[in-house]
Amino acid sequence: MLLAKIQNFSYQKQWRENLEIFDISQTNINDLPSKCLITINNKTFAISKWVSPKRTRSYPYARVYDTFDCSATKIVTIIPLIKDEGKDGDMDYLQWDSVSLMSLLNIYVIISYYESAETNTRNPNKLNKITHQRFGNDYITKQLSELTNYHQSALHWNLNQLSKENLLSKITLVKNAYQHISKILKVQLHNPNNIDKFATNLSKNRESFMRYSRQKAQNAQNREFLTLQPKESIGIGEKTKITIENYLGGYYFFTIDDVIEKDNILYLIESKHSRDSILPSSDDIKDGLLKLMLYHNLSILQDSIGKREFRVILRLTSTTLKSSITLPNTAQNRETFMKNNNFNEKQKSILHSLNLESQKNNFTIWLENIQ
Repeated sequence: MLLAKIQNFSYQKQWRENLEIFDISQTNINDLPSKCLITINNKTFAISKWVSPKRTRSYPYARVYDTFDCSATKIVTIIPLIKDEGKDGDMDYLQWDSVSLMSLLNIYVIISYYESAETNTRNPNKLNKITHQRFGNDYITKQLSELTNYHQSALHWNLNQLSKENLLSKITLVKNAYQHISKILKVQLHNPNNIDKFATNLSKNRESFMRYSRQKAQNAQNREFLTLQPKESIGIGEKTKITIENYLGGYYFFTIDDVIEKDNILYLIESKHSRDSILPSSDDIKDGLLKLMLYHNLSILQDSIGKREFRVILRLTSTTLKSSITLPNTAQNRETFMKNNNFNEKQKSILHSLNLESQKNNFTIWLENIQ
C-alpha cells in the first residue's frame, strides 16, 4: 500500500487531436460527440461527457485528456449524478473525488441527470434494463450559459455543484425522471430507497458525502486489486494500491499495475496491452496518461518503510511488436523502431507525440514486445 500527496499541478500536453466544433444553440447536447468544442454566447468551451458516474465506464479519462489544455475559454465535463440501468442492470453514483480530480485539473463539472431512455431489448433474459439514456438538454444548456459569465475558478464552481442544496435539488430531478422513465417504458428500475439512502448521506454534511463516496471508491479499488483484466499483460512487478491526497482534500484510490523496486527507487508502472495491434487503443493510452498526470505531480510518496524516491513509467505492450524501445529517444532510433514494426502514419504520429510528452514531463514510456 502506497500513500502519496500532491501539492502543485503542472503538465505539458503534447498529444493533440482536432475536436469538432458545434453551435450549442442549434444542437442537442445528447447528439454531440463524447468530446468536442461548442460555441455559446460568443464563447468556446471544450466539453466531454461521461456515460456513467463510474470512472471505469467507457474511458471518461481519455475524453477528459483530449479536452485538457486546449485553446477553449473553459474546459467542461458533464457527469450524471446517478445512473440506474434498470433492475437487471447496474446502478452507479457520483463520487466526491471524481469531481475533486476535475477541480485539480481546472475542469468545470456540470452534475446532471438523465430524463429519458429506451428499453434494452438485446438480452431477453434481462427485460428490466434500459439503454440510450439521454441528459436533460435544457438543464445542461442553462448551466453552460451560466458558465459563460462565470469568472471564478473551476474549484469554486465545482464546490458549488457539490453543495447540499444543489445536490438535493438534483436528487429530486433524478427521482422524478426515473419514475417517469419506469412508467413510460413499463420497466422495473432499482428500489427508489437506494436513491433516498444516497440523498440521506448528501443531506447530512459534506464530510458525510465524502466518507460515503470514498468507501465506495475503496471497495472498487479492492476489487480492481484482486482482478486481472483480460486486456492486461503479464505483470513485471507487484500490483499495488495507492491512495493520493491533494491540497483540495480529495483522495484518489487507484491500483498501480506494476511497482518495481530497484536501487531503492520505486518504479510506478501504468500498463496497457494489446493482443492484436502494434499499440494499445488511443483511449487506453490516454487513460494511462491521465493517471500519469497525477503520478508525475506527486510531491511525497511513502510506504511502510517511509518516504521513497520514485519514477513514473507508462508501459505499452503488444504481442505483435517485433522489437522494443524506451521513450524519450532519438529521432533515428524511433525511425528504426517504426520501420521494423511497420507503423502506419497514425501510429507514427502517436509515437512522436508520446516521445515529446514524456520528454516534456520527465517520465518514461516503454514499448515492449511480449509473448
